[in-house]
Amino acid sequence: MRRFMVNVNGTCYEIEVEEINGATPPANFTAAPTVAKAAAPTPAPVVSDSAETISAPMPGSILAVNCKVGDGFKRGQVLIVLEAMKMENEILAPRDGVVAAVYTSKGSTVNSGDALIAFN
Repeated sequence: MRRFMVNVNGTCYEIEVEEINGATPPANFTAAPTVAKAAAPTPAPVVSDSAETISAPMPGSILAVNCKVGDGFKRGQVLIVLEAMKMENEILAPRDGVVAAVYTSKGSTVNSGDALIAFN
């Protein structure tokens, strides 16, 4: 048995493949797809109505997320680093606050206007 991670439309699946003694399959052989068990989806964080959000100013890839839920931060602190057009863009805190939810992760791709962080 060999194990692989396969990414399909942004969802990672762990699969196992069994090698069958190097035998050649018959000419009429058809492979039946097997659905791998996906990881349970992470529930959406509960955010209060008074929470503000920080959105992506442009499309790009997330290089770093420098905070987690419950972290306090100060105005001007770098919360996220976004790579767009081969440049690193620092997403700064607009004011002092506490992180209520993080909607992205390192390595993910975002579009302009996507919510990145909610804070109080």
